[in-house]
Amino acid sequence: WDTSDWEAAWDTGENKEEEESVGQSGPSWMQDCVVSMSPCSDLLVVAREHKAVFLSGQILKCNTHFKVHDWYLCSKCLCVQMSSTGRPDWTCVVVGFTSGYVRFYTENGVLLLAQLLHEDPVLRLKCRTYEIPRHPGVTEQHEELSILYPASLVTIDGFSLFQSLRACRNQVARAAAAGSDVIQPPPLAYKKWGLQDMDTIVDHSSVGIMTLCVFDQMKNASILGGYNSSVKGSPPAMAQYVTVGGGPFTGFYYAVEGSSQPLLSHVAMAVASKLTSALFNAASGWLGWNKHKNEEEAPQKHRPKVEPATPLAIRFGLPDSRRHGESICLSPCNTLAGVTDDFGRVSLLDLARGIAIRMWKGYRDAQLGWLQVPEERSIREFSPSASLPRRHALFLVIYAPRRGILEVWAMQHGPRVGAFNVGKHCRLLYAGYRLMGVNSVTSQGWQLHTQQVCLLDPTTGALRTVNVPFHLALSDKKSERAKDMHLLRRLTTVLKNVLESEAKSVLLDIKHPAIKKQALESLLSNKNAPVSCLTNITSALYDTLKDQDPEEVDPALLQLCSSQLKLLQLYSDIQQLHSAADAEPSSDPVRGVTHTKLTLLIFMFNLLDYCCVVVTLTLVSYKRVHFCVSFEGNFLFWGCLCGKSSLHKVCDTLQQAGISPQQLLSLLLSMWLQREKEILQRPEETVRNLHTLLMALSNMKGAVEDSWDPQSISPWWQQVRNTCIQSHNAAAALLAALVAHCAAKASITSRADSKVGKPYSRKHMYRKWEAVSLDLEQWAVCVRQLEDVLVLQTLLLLPPPQGSAGGATAQCSIKMLLEGGTGGVADSVSKWVFRHNLVPERLKEILQKKEDKDSDDKTEPRQGGTEKEKEKQEDNDKMAVRQRFPNSLSPDLLFAHCCWEYVVQWNKDPEEGGYLCLAVEHLKQVSSAHIQLGISTMMWSTFIVKRFSAAAFLMEKVCDTHTVCLCDVGMGDKAVTSFLGCCVQLLQILMEADSAVEEVTPPEISVDEVWCGAEGPASIAELALEQRGVHYPLVQHHCLLASLLHAAMMFSLKVKPLSLFDSKGKNAFFRDLTTIQLMPSGDMDPGVVALRQEFLLRVLTGWVQAIDTPSSSTSGSGSVPLPSNGPTADWWPSLCLDLGSLLQVNPDILRRHLVCELYNQGLDLRAEEVMLEVEDKDVLGSQLLVLTGQRLSYSLLHSQSQTQPAMELLARLPPTLCTWLKAMDPSELRCPLVPLTQTSRLVSRLIEILPENHAQYSLALHLLEAVEALTTED
Repeated sequence: WDTSDWEAAWDTGENKEEEESVGQSGPSWMQDCVVSMSPCSDLLVVAREHKAVFLSGQILKCNTHFKVHDWYLCSKCLCVQMSSTGRPDWTCVVVGFTSGYVRFYTENGVLLLAQLLHEDPVLRLKCRTYEIPRHPGVTEQHEELSILYPASLVTIDGFSLFQSLRACRNQVARAAAAGSDVIQPPPLAYKKWGLQDMDTIVDHSSVGIMTLCVFDQMKNASILGGYNSSVKGSPPAMAQYVTVGGGPFTGFYYAVEGSSQPLLSHVAMAVASKLTSALFNAASGWLGWNKHKNEEEAPQKHRPKVEPATPLAIRFGLPDSRRHGESICLSPCNTLAGVTDDFGRVSLLDLARGIAIRMWKGYRDAQLGWLQVPEERSIREFSPSASLPRRHALFLVIYAPRRGILEVWAMQHGPRVGAFNVGKHCRLLYAGYRLMGVNSVTSQGWQLHTQQVCLLDPTTGALRTVNVPFHLALSDKKSERAKDMHLLRRLTTVLKNVLESEAKSVLLDIKHPAIKKQALESLLSNKNAPVSCLTNITSALYDTLKDQDPEEVDPALLQLCSSQLKLLQLYSDIQQLHSAADAEPSSDPVRGVTHTKLTLLIFMFNLLDYCCVVVTLTLVSYKRVHFCVSFEGNFLFWGCLCGKSSLHKVCDTLQQAGISPQQLLSLLLSMWLQREKEILQRPEETVRNLHTLLMALSNMKGAVEDSWDPQSISPWWQQVRNTCIQSHNAAAALLAALVAHCAAKASITSRADSKVGKPYSRKHMYRKWEAVSLDLEQWAVCVRQLEDVLVLQTLLLLPPPQGSAGGATAQCSIKMLLEGGTGGVADSVSKWVFRHNLVPERLKEILQKKEDKDSDDKTEPRQGGTEKEKEKQEDNDKMAVRQRFPNSLSPDLLFAHCCWEYVVQWNKDPEEGGYLCLAVEHLKQVSSAHIQLGISTMMWSTFIVKRFSAAAFLMEKVCDTHTVCLCDVGMGDKAVTSFLGCCVQLLQILMEADSAVEEVTPPEISVDEVWCGAEGPASIAELALEQRGVHYPLVQHHCLLASLLHAAMMFSLKVKPLSLFDSKGKNAFFRDLTTIQLMPSGDMDPGVVALRQEFLLRVLTGWVQAIDTPSSSTSGSGSVPLPSNGPTADWWPSLCLDLGSLLQVNPDILRRHLVCELYNQGLDLRAEEVMLEVEDKDVLGSQLLVLTGQRLSYSLLHSQSQTQPAMELLARLPPTLCTWLKAMDPSELRCPLVPLTQTSRLVSRLIEILPENHAQYSLALHLLEAVEALTTED
């Protein structure tokens, strides 16, 4: 698309000089734009002149080119979010133009409403929405949209606007759905005030409805009316408007409610025009709506009537003849307003009293915003006025673009609480309103997801929000939290230099428990603080807390100090043990890292939380906690496993620290499983030390309960089994299980001996006692499962060959296989088959080797070579997996899962037609007809039928195979051809399986004994056995259609495939194959049969043209073998004959046509083979007689190399034959250059098949004489 208009609009010649003057200071184009953001910060509108961009989130939602005259420009815009339930529903973009028009758009750029309220440029658009009254007696403000013109102010009631826009939006949606192009928006009610007694007005604020108190009412009456003035009983309600500009600097207007009746607008005629001019594709990029001159707005004479304004005199103002106001920003509480002027001042107005109460200077071109922050609940709980309503703090945000600084000031006379350097070209976005359409009912329980103040930086494109804590509005006398936050920031500074005494002093001075806890955590997480410093400070804090009154101390903080002291002491003790065992520097990575403070950080905060956290195996699934737990295990136990530290001393130290044995066991096993490679490098030493550690931990108090009965499950040993079951490191898990099995057996035997007693043991010492326990049985099963998993994991980790599908290596564990159900193992292996691109024949060969392994090892000679040995080793791994899982990897089960895996991968990428072909090939290898039938049915209904029907309907619609494109079927034409061929094979397998299921019994899916506890989804084979039987005629009907579609795509034939069937046949297509449908029966309509015959004849013609290779055409030999697939496959003629019998087409017509086409192509020997099966020889003879005449006519009359003997022979021919030859058209021959020997053989065949009484028998004899004469002369 062309973006020249858009770029030219932003880079006009008017601002080139300005850009050059800015130079490298930053982009200044944002200052020339009108920018508005929705209250929820989900829509940003940037507009300039005729164009606007709507940005939603991180994408370009749409852009629009406003349809106005060239001299009417966008002056202001506003994003108003509509809501009827308390949550944002949709966003309306209000745009004001220099023509006076106000237009309302959806977030997608669709024009909803256009209104001409005044014939002057729109200066400002302001919105006021409903706010929940925080105090009783506060006047509830109504919603309102106010539009400022140079001398007029238009206010639109929010409820009326909300209803009108919702009605317009519904009309647009209905018109777009119905294809209509006209909408009739409802009228709009508004009030129009003519602001008087002020020279210039540039901005305004609608404060809302207010009511004077009785004293103010009497004061105003006496000042205006004098001593004898009368006062009404109740003060009138007035709408207050504040304007800024010049003469006076600020004006206050009051409009008494009821003094002006609402006006009923007449909607602009441009809205009731064609809707299509406003609708566009939001995803089409940079679009323009002002491309044609005939799309301009209606002429001036069709403009609607503009109502006159009601005069409104100024009540009072702030006179300053030299000062001119530039903008005014109303506070959320409607009591204060910030005003900027051309002197670079920011004034703070008290709207209730009408005076300026504060002024800042040095803020030229300032931009203002307000922040209203509610009191935090944690502060409110400790406040003496907790029963009162929550307090709110008010802050004024001032952005000074000349200085590039953003400041936050506390109101009304508070200090500056924050200042930020943000750049000189930003825009401060402050909406000043929330959701429109919300009332006192729908606002109950709402949550305001609105950002009050945002800062847009065009240099980086960043959108920042301004957030201020509530306590910054409080003085030090009223808030200890403010002082504590200051001490917390000071502590952060102190920790950079690690000053122990100062850090201790600062920490103890903090009063608030939550901040003190935060400070302690910050201290303990410091990377530079030594252990002694952390211990001393934590101990001092703990002693201080102990000395205080227990009722005033936070228990959580006290418990945190106690636990951290224990952790620090434990760290010091373990570190001393490691240092004593190995004094010289170690190259071990863990030993080196423990001297850093980062290890201490991880150790203290993740080893053990003495308050409430227990390190369990469920945490291992998270990467961060998993890393921390394994690192802690390395710190505690790796030196013991390597023999560098004393096992018993480490265990005694850990037991004295009060850490439970279960947590230590979890750390030990996590470390063991994570360091599998190091363990396998020195297995004997590490396994021996692991056994010692396990026995030591088992003997700790609280590890194995004294009351444990060996005939029940021990929670201690169950924890070890659970860890091994969940681990993906099969080798380390198997070693750990073997060691734990041995340790458990020794423990159980020891307990059994203690129960038998020593005297009895001496008397029967010759007997070998072996304790029987349920734990030992489960250990035996666990070890066997880990052995199986290790063998399976070895296979899965084999690298795929180069050029295969590849992909991530599948993880494997006992838990994963058990949760995978009975087909979990087969599913893992099928994914491995896909990654390695193992063809079905090769997989079948590997599975058969399992039975013949012993005989193969005896008979096969050993072959050298690295590749041979590597391939043999891989085969051994595959057969080892088959031996470990004889039932789970049975051939039928494995082929079924491989078939399903390939069809799933094909469904992800339909362009890879080879995946579907391999899925069908795997399905062919399934020996069970029941499983074949079920999987075929599942494949058809889940993946195939939708795309198959789409291809059929598309070909029926466009009647051209070349237009079968990606967007309609999801595949290209080549992929569709392969897909249709696979559909034919799949339906053929389905028919064969349906015919064979009655002869055999369904197979039983068995599971390996050790894996009987699998609980998960059923395997593909089990699901296949649950499928219902199919209706054979319906399957055959679909197979017929698939064959026709495949032939049409293969030979690029234009055909409407569904037109080859009658109404019954069409209705039966794409139905569930398990249902019984009404199928076509009886004789078919001759017209439909003629179409079928014509299509099959074209298929045969296409096949003959495809097999015409140079070797076959020149030699005339039919011995050249044809491939088994593709357009030159040898089964196409037999397929056409089979289809002909099903489609009620005479097969003899197809054979005669095939013979003629083969002769026409010069493939005489192939034609003679087919000629033997033709029944009606007379008709075939007549057809071949014409073809022979065409050949002879070409040789005698049309050949460029005519010889003198040939011309003499032509003169000697009988006149009848000569005339007949001249009437022949050799151009119909696709291969006219045929040797005369082949033509002579063809004429001889004609003499044989034509009877003597045939009308053209004599003509055939003359042809024979002529051909023999030509052959003799050659």
